[in-house]
Amino acid sequence: MATFLHRIGQWAFRRRLTVLLIWVAVLAAVFLGASAAAEAPDDSSSMPGIESQQAFDLIDERFPGADADGAEARIVFVAEDGGQVTSAVNRAAIDTLVAQVADGPQVAEATGPFEAKAVSEDASTAYASVTYKVAPDELTDASKDEVTRAVEQARDAGLTVEVGGSALETEPAQGLGEVLGIAVAAVVLLITFGSLAAAGLPLLTAVLGVGISLCAITALGSALGFSSTVGELAMMLGLAVGIDYSLFVVSRYREERAGGQQPQEAAAVAVGTAGSAVVFAGLTVVIALLGLSVVGVPMLTKMGVGSAGAILVGVLISLTVVPALLGFWPDAVLSRRGRKGARRTGEGLGRAGEVARRTRGRLSRRSRAAEADAQATGTTATGAAGTTPWGVRWARFVVRRPVPVLVLTVVGLGALAMPALDLRMGMPGAEAKSTSTTERRAYDALADGFGPGFNGPLTVVVDVKRAADPQAAVTAVADELAATKGIVSVSPPRFNKAEDAAILSAIPSTAPAGKQTQDLIHTLRGERPAVVAATGAEYKITGTTALNIDVAQKMQDALVPYLAVVVGIAFLLLMLVFRSILVPLKAALGYLLSVLASLGAIVLVFQQGHGAGLFGVEETGPIMSTMPIFLVGIIFGLAMDYEVFLVSRIREAHIHGENPRQSVVSGFRHSAPVVGAAALIMMAVFGGFMTGGETMVKMVGFGLASAVFFDAFVVRMAFVPAVLALLGKAGWWLPRWADRLLPRVDVEGEALTRRVRGAEDASDATEDRASLSV
Repeated sequence: MATFLHRIGQWAFRRRLTVLLIWVAVLAAVFLGASAAAEAPDDSSSMPGIESQQAFDLIDERFPGADADGAEARIVFVAEDGGQVTSAVNRAAIDTLVAQVADGPQVAEATGPFEAKAVSEDASTAYASVTYKVAPDELTDASKDEVTRAVEQARDAGLTVEVGGSALETEPAQGLGEVLGIAVAAVVLLITFGSLAAAGLPLLTAVLGVGISLCAITALGSALGFSSTVGELAMMLGLAVGIDYSLFVVSRYREERAGGQQPQEAAAVAVGTAGSAVVFAGLTVVIALLGLSVVGVPMLTKMGVGSAGAILVGVLISLTVVPALLGFWPDAVLSRRGRKGARRTGEGLGRAGEVARRTRGRLSRRSRAAEADAQATGTTATGAAGTTPWGVRWARFVVRRPVPVLVLTVVGLGALAMPALDLRMGMPGAEAKSTSTTERRAYDALADGFGPGFNGPLTVVVDVKRAADPQAAVTAVADELAATKGIVSVSPPRFNKAEDAAILSAIPSTAPAGKQTQDLIHTLRGERPAVVAATGAEYKITGTTALNIDVAQKMQDALVPYLAVVVGIAFLLLMLVFRSILVPLKAALGYLLSVLASLGAIVLVFQQGHGAGLFGVEETGPIMSTMPIFLVGIIFGLAMDYEVFLVSRIREAHIHGENPRQSVVSGFRHSAPVVGAAALIMMAVFGGFMTGGETMVKMVGFGLASAVFFDAFVVRMAFVPAVLALLGKAGWWLPRWADRLLPRVDVEGEALTRRVRGAEDASDATEDRASLSV
């Protein structure tokens, strides 16, 4: 692998103009494809295999023209100053509004509060229901403006009017997002490298990769069903890993240049070594993303496929565009001191300078063991104490005290993970929005006037095709629902034209996100067999509340199989990379610690409300149903990034002759600063999404940023070196049968190093013979 990538690096460096023209042509092609592509489809809400989806499908079948996923609005009226909505003036204003809205475009039905008996007991609150023929995203501005004008007129008449539902849903405030992430990334890169060019190159290549990925997703959107959500996730992940992958290649290039390598060879070695780690780290991310397909949710599958494509583009760009750009400006990415050294090296490229360089190489090889001993004893290669990088000082601290560090790490992350035991999944609705939105005010007004269950009605579709008396069967189902504890009321049935199906609306007494409502739905479904046996009528429960509960259960059931598939494949991949049993096992355990700690932190803030105000979370509630499995997949891939980058350098030092503890210190010397910078960049990109106004977006940003922090700065910087120090040589043990079966991929570039050393030794021997002959 390293030798093959070394050749790619050499080719990209030499043919740099060709490489750039190829990628520019690719960008132009996908841009033209995106420009000519049909509009991206809406996010699919299809959830195969759950009862709520089966009920939606039945409604579509038996009630043609009535879209089960159509937009709906609930207009809430509150009388001011303790008045009643039933007064003559208020009633006239409400009837006028309902009539005006009913005549609006795309409206399927508008039902007033007095017709539907939707008036609270104290007559202070009432609501009208409006359903549309189309989905929320298909509503025209004319339809929305008609409702807005009618609401304003009713407010002028002295009523407090708020609108809930999906029809006029307020767009969340846009945060700084990617702009903030790129700005922070630029600062981190500048501090890390001390060079504007070195800081800008990873940003440039990442933006190129994201541009290509987004255009490709847009171009394929209609054919493959990629929605805008797929593009947003691909952009977030592509930007984060694109910067990181280029960062590691540039860092290795600077290291090789500092060791005396010429630009072309330094770029080739960087691609052969750091590029190998990039390839396998990218593969782990792709595995995690493609593994989302085992969940059985089409939307998640498409998000995984689109994002995996973005990762692959990022890997290819880091292996080709980065060395090509280094070929154009070989010294620009070096620090000021590095550029001075490069000029001095260039001036001494004569015969004497070349012999001196090779002599230094021989002396360097002879002194490698002495340098490692110096690192382990607390001095630098020159013997000066206290001048070593922070990564080396930290690694020495950990390898000297592995047990306390390990215990503290496990106990700390375990304590943070404890709140995850209280995890409740669902989909935050209007109750999680800001009180400045009309949806939230409508939600609160309905809860005050009618009880919290009015914000989460259950839709019950009754199939009476096999019932002897359809009317009696539906009445029996309605009576059974009404008699169930926790149901406040049941609406009159609405039959279809064929009278072989009916729809009922049941109002719970508890809030949509409450555990009592979840238990109530399970109770209603548990009573169904007796009702079916007595009446011959089948019924299914759906609606937003039931759908959220069913999706949460589906996500929970899929979590263990998903973990098994992803962790199993990645374990084999890491065993192939590191040729060890215990190192991949340690990687998996460390990952579980970081992801569970992150889940615990999410529950602590967004569900239990501790510190919620710091992140602008106005209302706590259940954790988004897709969040745990989404977090598990994304963070697994990113965590393996750090594992491969960090441990590959440790193994590289170990196979080059250093003992296990010395190799940990050597690995941290080269990779810890870069891993730390990469983690800060990812945290900045993910944290930028927390500046938006949507609670769910904040939750995703917080979860990903916290997981990166725990994994990079706690697990990889403390847990990993402590475990490797305790395991010693046993950490790199692999059974002989496995060693024979597994192909050698040489991520560390051992074959590449042997080839370079052999060439140098052969050249030295030739020079010695020439000197003797003289």
